[in-house]
Amino acid sequence: MLDTETKRRIDTCRDILVGKVPDPKSQVEQITIALIYKFMDDMDAEAEELGGERNFFTGEFARYGWSKLMAPGLGGHEMLSLYAEAIQRMNENPGIPALFRDIFKNAFLPYRDPETLRSFLKEINTFTYDHSERLGDAFEYLLSVLGSQGEAGQFRTPRHIIDFMVEITDPKKDETILDPACGTAGFLISAYKHILKHNSTGYQEQQDHEAYDEKGVPVEELALDNPLRYSGDQLAPDDRKRIATNIGGYDISPDMVRLSLVNMYLHGFIDPHIEEYDTLTSDEKWPELADVILANPPFMSPKGGIRPHNRFAVQSKRSEVLFVDYIAEHLTPNGRAAVVVPEGIIFQSQTAYRQLREILVKNYLVAVISLPAGVFNPYSGVKTSILVLDKRLAKQRDEVLFVKVENDGFNLGAQRRPIDKNDLPGAVRTVKAFLQQGEVAEQKNVLAVNRQRIGENGEWNLSVDRYVANDAAVSQYKLVGLADVFLEIRNGINVHQSDEIGKYRVTRIQTISDGTVDLAKTKWTDDEVDASRFMRRGDILLSHINSYDHLAKTALYDLEDEDVIHGINLIRLRPDQELLIPKFAAYLFKQLLFVDKVRSFAQRAVNQASIKVTDLKTIQIPLPPLEVQKEIVAEIEGYQKIIDGARQVVENYQPRIPIHPDWPMVAIKEVAQVESGFGFPLVHQGAKDKPYPFLKVSDMNLPGNETRITVENNTVDSDDLAALKARTFPAGTVIFPKIGAAIATNKKRVLTKESTFDNNVMGIVPNPDSLIPEFLYTWLLNFDLSRWASDAQPPSMRKTTVEAHSIPVPDIDTQKRLVDEVEAEQRLVDANNELIHLFEEKIKQAINRVWVEAE
Repeated sequence: MLDTETKRRIDTCRDILVGKVPDPKSQVEQITIALIYKFMDDMDAEAEELGGERNFFTGEFARYGWSKLMAPGLGGHEMLSLYAEAIQRMNENPGIPALFRDIFKNAFLPYRDPETLRSFLKEINTFTYDHSERLGDAFEYLLSVLGSQGEAGQFRTPRHIIDFMVEITDPKKDETILDPACGTAGFLISAYKHILKHNSTGYQEQQDHEAYDEKGVPVEELALDNPLRYSGDQLAPDDRKRIATNIGGYDISPDMVRLSLVNMYLHGFIDPHIEEYDTLTSDEKWPELADVILANPPFMSPKGGIRPHNRFAVQSKRSEVLFVDYIAEHLTPNGRAAVVVPEGIIFQSQTAYRQLREILVKNYLVAVISLPAGVFNPYSGVKTSILVLDKRLAKQRDEVLFVKVENDGFNLGAQRRPIDKNDLPGAVRTVKAFLQQGEVAEQKNVLAVNRQRIGENGEWNLSVDRYVANDAAVSQYKLVGLADVFLEIRNGINVHQSDEIGKYRVTRIQTISDGTVDLAKTKWTDDEVDASRFMRRGDILLSHINSYDHLAKTALYDLEDEDVIHGINLIRLRPDQELLIPKFAAYLFKQLLFVDKVRSFAQRAVNQASIKVTDLKTIQIPLPPLEVQKEIVAEIEGYQKIIDGARQVVENYQPRIPIHPDWPMVAIKEVAQVESGFGFPLVHQGAKDKPYPFLKVSDMNLPGNETRITVENNTVDSDDLAALKARTFPAGTVIFPKIGAAIATNKKRVLTKESTFDNNVMGIVPNPDSLIPEFLYTWLLNFDLSRWASDAQPPSMRKTTVEAHSIPVPDIDTQKRLVDEVEAEQRLVDANNELIHLFEEKIKQAINRVWVEAE
């Protein structure tokens, strides 16, 4: 487990380098090279202390020893020359292992500043090679700054997701373990720790499982006797030798291979088996199988696609298809795998995707675990799932388990901060019970589906929502298919469209983008069409092709005397009004259960998704009697009138101070201080439980007219509290964006406690004897910030411009009276906001009464 002091040292090394080496990947390489250099000298020193001889810095390479590099009398330029020469020549050193020679291959010093190097090496000197696994954890933390290798579709897998996948596959000490796209070897390290845990005297399986079930913590934090990790003391020397031989990986990138080798070495692998190898285009290793395969392979394919060899079962040029095919085909007869896949694998309709899914369902697949869309934030918001394969079990079980994970213990924002909700421990229990005993717990977001059902329409769709959502609830009323209660469900017609007024309006996706039919967003056409193509009052339009967020949006067409043609990108549903009231159907369609079900049928393309009419017709909805439908509609419309009235108040209210002509106009610098924020290094941002909140422009995005801001869980990590306090601003500071497009948002907020903020934010600190913060804030609400911005691109504000601007400043008593009046008004607005939330919830409850949760 990474200790805070080691983390601080790594952060300091990066802070020293960032001015000369801005690229994170280059920073990692420079720190890696320096650490290995230092560790080789430590190992030489240890050998001497034990009566042995130096191995690494001998002969002509003795002059590069660490003690000579750090000699007190060595000048800055001499140190720089010696270090630069040493790392460039180290791969020629016959006294170091081939692994280290590979690490130093093509190494060089990318800057020539002696002071930067001296500071950097001084910090490296604080590391000692006394515990390889502790340093391995530190190295994994260092690798976390790499983040996304976006062009190759590679995203570093979060540690807790890696451990989750390892826990499910449960690798054993005598099994071969492979990652065919290993990146920094995170899966292999986690598998190794899992084996150590299960072969340690202190390991108590039941207690260990209870700890994981409760918290979902990483495996090394579950140790009972050793707070750092399990020792694996029950492993014999032959076991350890076998494990070292059996764990291996490939990667196409030489840089990733080098980082993997270091990571493995620092976790105790003296001769790690990581090879530079193109898994998809080379067949040299095709005959090699593995008992356990763990992977998060690249999602993206190069322009023109992959050109694989001809031994794959599925012919494709898509990397995600080929990797999953490779993993399935390279399992031993008792082999199992867990692999992260993008949504294309789950439900894309192209032939290769369907063929792959069919092969998986028939021969390999035992479980599909849907992950939240933000698991890979901040590098990507891509939606992913985990496929669990078991070659033996797939032939014995008639069902595939589907599990939907809604929370993984972290929020889905860019910083991925911890939260209390975590479905992963429960998912481990559920999947293991299914794999080991064939048991399926009756619970939300879990369902076992017969393999024949998955393949019944030839799509072999693996979307969790397609199965789980429809079976999660039953209705107290009869469930009917949409085809049974709608006279038609059909696609629109493709006509020529123009912005110029013509004979007929044409609906399009933008027409219903806000959930209502907005005729101002239609196009026009002069084409003549059959009368059946015109909209009728009571029709419902559904967005069936668009970005995923807009998919399944619906709107009720409730107009008359308008000649509007049903356009190509919307599905029209015409209810049988003897069975179904259009307004009731429209409310039902906005329910999340219905939306999720529709989206589960989506066929993903690169930038958009689509739904077929044939799939839509199979969806079932509850059908209460007409009288019940009328009662629900009347109830909801009553609530909606209250919401509309309250919303008018909220949306039209703007705090305003009436300016009296007798008030003096005073330059801001006379009654306040204007301050800019600080450019804290990224590694210090996003900490928790530090004394001072740290704010960015994005933290100003509060809803409605909320004015006050504090972000308790986003702070700056610094051990020098005195220095940090000097960079804070008092409660009452009014802040706003000072650079770029954010200025145009006109956001202004008031700090509620002593805080600090970044250098994209400007703050005005009022003098309490002259200016009340709330008075300043209310005046600023009606002021356009762009008046303070330059004409440059991007626009920015100068401190002197803000300071020179004159504002009205009445006496303090007048300010207090006006502020009290505004606050009284704001309380009424807040009450209307509460009214909106209350009656929106009543609308949900009214429509939800149609459904009853399955017992």
